[in-house]
Amino acid sequence: MTLRIILAASLIAAGAATPAFAQHGGNAFVAAYDADKNGTLTRAEYDAGRDARFRATDANGDGAITEEEYVGEYSARLEVELASFDRGEEKKAEARQRQIRQTRVRFGVIDTNKDGKIDRAEYDAIAERSFAEQDADKDGTITPADVAATTARRTAQREQREKSEH
Repeated sequence: MTLRIILAASLIAAGAATPAFAQHGGNAFVAAYDADKNGTLTRAEYDAGRDARFRATDANGDGAITEEEYVGEYSARLEVELASFDRGEEKKAEARQRQIRQTRVRFGVIDTNKDGKIDRAEYDAIAERSFAEQDADKDGTITPADVAATTARRTAQREQREKSEH
């Protein structure tokens, strides 16, 4: 269970650009940071996007992100995403509540030293794992082929886990 939480947190912390209540797949991971919008994500694009996200989230500029800052930054992105949510206000409120709760859990997972803040090393560590997970061929660029390979690998792992649980 802990491994699943860490993997989910790493993917989500990577900043998927799909609606927050949707699946955070590899295509969303690429789209979130693909600065030139060519469908592939270089390590340079990813690092630049992550750096900008860290600075934007660290509202007081002290070099660390508190849970309040983390949830606040995510909440702003979530509201933009929820603006196009067309399943009714009750479902929108449920999605908002669920995603904010999940964001607080992610914060706790990323804050590995449990000091109540995410420092740059913790932030970079989760980013490194997230990129490595998506870069299936380990060439420093995430392509549609990497996304497909990662999706296939995760599906096989999930099926194997489910099979062993029964």
